[in-house]
Amino acid sequence: MGDDFLDMPYGDMEKLNLEAKRLREGSPGDAEAEHTEWLGKQDGVKAVTVCFPDLEGRLHMLDYDKAWLLKHAGSLTFDGSSVRGFSEIGDSDLRLEIDWPAFWRLPADVFGSGKTLAFATVRSHDGSPYPADFRGRLAALADDLAGRGLSVRAAMEIEGFLLNGRNAEQEYASTGRFEPASSRGYFHSLPGDDIRRFIDAVARAQRAMGFENEKDHPEVAPSQFELNWSHAEMRIAADQSLLYKLVCRQVADRMGMTASFLPKPVAGINGNGMHTNLSLRGEDGNLFAPANPGEPLGERGMLFVRRVLARAKQMCLVLNPSVNSYRRLDPAFEAPNSVGWSARDRSAMIRVPLAADAAGARIEVRSVSPDANPHMLLHTLVSVGAPADERAPFGSPEGPTLCGDIHGALDCFGIRDVLGPDEARKYAELKRSQARRCPVELGSLVKRGEVMFHHEVTNQSLWGMF
Repeated sequence: MGDDFLDMPYGDMEKLNLEAKRLREGSPGDAEAEHTEWLGKQDGVKAVTVCFPDLEGRLHMLDYDKAWLLKHAGSLTFDGSSVRGFSEIGDSDLRLEIDWPAFWRLPADVFGSGKTLAFATVRSHDGSPYPADFRGRLAALADDLAGRGLSVRAAMEIEGFLLNGRNAEQEYASTGRFEPASSRGYFHSLPGDDIRRFIDAVARAQRAMGFENEKDHPEVAPSQFELNWSHAEMRIAADQSLLYKLVCRQVADRMGMTASFLPKPVAGINGNGMHTNLSLRGEDGNLFAPANPGEPLGERGMLFVRRVLARAKQMCLVLNPSVNSYRRLDPAFEAPNSVGWSARDRSAMIRVPLAADAAGARIEVRSVSPDANPHMLLHTLVSVGAPADERAPFGSPEGPTLCGDIHGALDCFGIRDVLGPDEARKYAELKRSQARRCPVELGSLVKRGEVMFHHEVTNQSLWGMF
């Protein structure tokens, strides 16, 4: 690339990204001045990638010339009618407001030299919050919680498959099959295996981006992987979930392969989950902590669990948003489909790990599939589990198991009070249209239509046409 582009050592990049994360959790008001000043001094940075998720959680990205962006950051607009689930064509002008605290330097061997990225909040044309932007909605919820002296820490454990060939998902319609890149699985992959080389490259990129890695490994199924990172404030956790999938796809593509986050791309083996770990914090620490040693959760934590379970089927469409999601919810493959909680039973929707100390008390929502919108997911779980009126009554779970297919999830969909009536309608319409284009009965095989009309794969396919 030469000297015209920034090519930062990864140790230096990790330090800067960690400083940015700490700034975001501490004094985010200082972030704009600090990051714009840094950008202005870096001649090697030529452009900034500005990104935002849509209603379904797909990541949309726009590259802006750095010099132009620094002058016009307050006047960014885009056509909302080109984003599914956003505005209608007659009222399509939307604005982007750079969320400067959500700023990353990007590793050169994954994204190219001199790359930076910032998330943006979507605004209506009059500058008001755009209700279909659940990233902005999650930020507003975090502010509301802060006003009550609360915050939420979260971490996602996202599984995926490494498949041979670029664009394996888009080409499934013609090939009719997926080819795993490795036959190796849990605990027994060799250091030189493709799956191990892929995991090592993703872990290196994550570390440079300040994810604060914990562990990474192949998963149970052949060519399946999972990389874990430290918990963070819920807005950061949701953003990192989208960036994790982006990094995985980019690394795989550079290796001539595909990283797939379809919940059940291959029949007869384990599917992909996005186990979501949560804890509620207050001024005195972790509010999920048990009062007595040996107990799984304290009263506040158990109340959160009971509220979520009471509306489990109502929110199933948010946690499992695609036709393919419901193939994964098979207890024969360690998938959680029972509406309940347990410390050990992996078929339960919620696991409550026995923490080594009070600070580590948490819940793990296991029924989430990796194609869920992470911002909508956390907004829903926290809104239901820790409502503003904590004395509000709630009922019992509406059935022993989660919905068996997307049609049942549409019938049970009942969190319009959480999502908002218009946004719930738009979301349900998108899901209903996808369900109608795919077979009603699940069967035992992955059907071509499921991949073709899966919301993440469809977006990738559209990108490939330009």
